[in-house]
Amino acid sequence: MSKKFEEMILVAKREALFKDDITFQGVESERLFIEGIKNRLANNIEVMRRGGLNDPTPKENNAEINEEYKQPIPYVVIKRGNQVFGYARLSGGGESRLHNSWSLGYGGHANPTDDEKFEDVIMTNLQRELEEELDIQATSRNLNLIGLINDDENEVGRVHLGLLYTLELDSEATIEVREKDQIEGFWLDIKDLKNEDVYPKLESWSQFVADLLVK
Repeated sequence: MSKKFEEMILVAKREALFKDDITFQGVESERLFIEGIKNRLANNIEVMRRGGLNDPTPKENNAEINEEYKQPIPYVVIKRGNQVFGYARLSGGGESRLHNSWSLGYGGHANPTDDEKFEDVIMTNLQRELEEELDIQATSRNLNLIGLINDDENEVGRVHLGLLYTLELDSEATIEVREKDQIEGFWLDIKDLKNEDVYPKLESWSQFVADLLVK
């Protein structure tokens, strides 16, 4: 059985996050709403076996097919001036359901840590993901939570909830992808994100990000 299936990840019951049927589709950037959902996450967090689509384990112990739960995913968009650092998943790595798509965000499942506060748990996971995937050389970094991402219109999105951050770097910053056999990284001008040769290639969460960034 895949080692990935046995990973323990953070989850929260959907009904605890979206009380009174108050939910949303796409990106929500209203500050009070963000803080409310973040507090509900902190107060209702659980740990569940990750599982997977090809894992025969029932949904009670298989987060990737259990739509009664949402998995909080730190999702970091890296900005340098008027550019964002995107990437394409190659056939060798990542979520197979998202191959051939471009992404504007870096992140992954959140694992339990020794941190006491939920926000610190997320920060530990976020920093780990960035360090594992990218070599970032920058003299300044500014990290901000700017929104939440929810996409209940596809099987990937229905079990995930994105915590959308921007990481703003100085104008001379450079980035190298560490696992070049799995992802290919590149800079994109923000103004071009909704162009017809870019937007259709973006996975759904990144389209939401483009909608938010391109005014």
